[in-house]
Amino acid sequence: MSQHALSEIRQAILTDQLDAIGSLELPAGYRGVTVHADEVEMFDGMASRDKDPRKSLHVDEVPTPELGPGEALVAVMASAINYNTVWTSIFEPIPTFKFLKRYGRLSPLAARHDLPYHVVGSDLAGVVLRTGPGVHKWQPGDEVVAHCLNVELEGPEGHNDTMLDSEQRIWGFETNFGGLAEVSLVKANQLMPKPAHLTWEEAACPGLVNSTAYRQLVSRNGADMKQGDVVLIWGASGGLGSYATQFALAGGAIPVCVVSSEEKAELCRKLGAELIIDRDAEGYRFWKDEHTQDPKEWQRFGAKIRELTGGEDPDIVFEHPGRETFGASVYAARKGGTIVSCASTSGYLHQFDNRYLWMNLKRIIGSHFANYRESWEANRLIAKGRIHPTLSKAYPLEETGQAALDVHRNAHQGKVGVLCLSPEEGLGVRDHELRAKHLDRINTFRGV
Repeated sequence: MSQHALSEIRQAILTDQLDAIGSLELPAGYRGVTVHADEVEMFDGMASRDKDPRKSLHVDEVPTPELGPGEALVAVMASAINYNTVWTSIFEPIPTFKFLKRYGRLSPLAARHDLPYHVVGSDLAGVVLRTGPGVHKWQPGDEVVAHCLNVELEGPEGHNDTMLDSEQRIWGFETNFGGLAEVSLVKANQLMPKPAHLTWEEAACPGLVNSTAYRQLVSRNGADMKQGDVVLIWGASGGLGSYATQFALAGGAIPVCVVSSEEKAELCRKLGAELIIDRDAEGYRFWKDEHTQDPKEWQRFGAKIRELTGGEDPDIVFEHPGRETFGASVYAARKGGTIVSCASTSGYLHQFDNRYLWMNLKRIIGSHFANYRESWEANRLIAKGRIHPTLSKAYPLEETGQAALDVHRNAHQGKVGVLCLSPEEGLGVRDHELRAKHLDRINTFRGV
């Protein structure tokens, strides 16, 4: 019965009968990508790199959750892989069931999330199916994307910046019913208009990384980038760095793109960047061994940056690798410069020489995702064709484990998408004129 209802919903979307969505029957259940609470020890004793998401990520039929006040159920046409799904799949740094259990204690409504399975995923593009009491902005049939900030806003902390809400969580990582599924449950204030010139899979990809890069680099809550700033961007062709590179170029800054191959360097050139460091070709080794960094390598790296920029050090360092690069990042930033960090994909325990920070008046800023306003502004730039998706490949829902493995092993470029209800790639475009204008940029990462 669930698949029959989902088939009708899919058909209505594919045939542009969106006005009928609100009258169609909701499915009793749907297929979602899950991890299981009884498997959290399956990788115990293994090195992180050897843990295989294909073994821990399942495609299960799960019941459709109850719709609460201020919420929306969305038919998910496409989603995407982020590092938080990789972390979830390998149960690092902790199993996400601890997040769900803590959230479940908050209220009877939040208790829905505390389940022995976790439907994962923090991106989606799709169509609103139903809205709960108190939702007025969105209606069934609206084509939407979602950002991943889940907040309660019952306390005062978040009312200047919702990222500071005491009950701030990342949807699909610290909450259940995520976007790697045929149906997803979101707060209505996560929804944004789907960019009309993009396909479902293209529109699903920017949400998390685009918003994260916007806050980290552009927003006053992050580095507050200005025209002319030299911006050092680690992993500049990756899911996060590719948006940072675009924001730097669009904002009149000067990106220095750090990549790990000539192929990735060429992607940065296609985005418009000119100053590129291939760290593998240069042979940088910032750690002598597991416990000891090599300051001479920091110095060699800093000299390379100055060679490219005409003697200037970075005003901003866009940090997300963490442990492997952080010492070099603190060293490389100019006097009075800013190191802004949003992740630690190579390790959480950072080490750096504090003399270069304190004596040179540098700043380290922590940046985590984005508030609704920042996400909306970042999505608006996508919708206007000023910033472009960096989708390289899309997998069917059944192969989400392989998609996550690609990201885990860094065997990808840009973003990896996942088709959920969409039966094939290339669907969902409304504004063909705008798409034609930017098609080369939209396809920059395709097939790489």
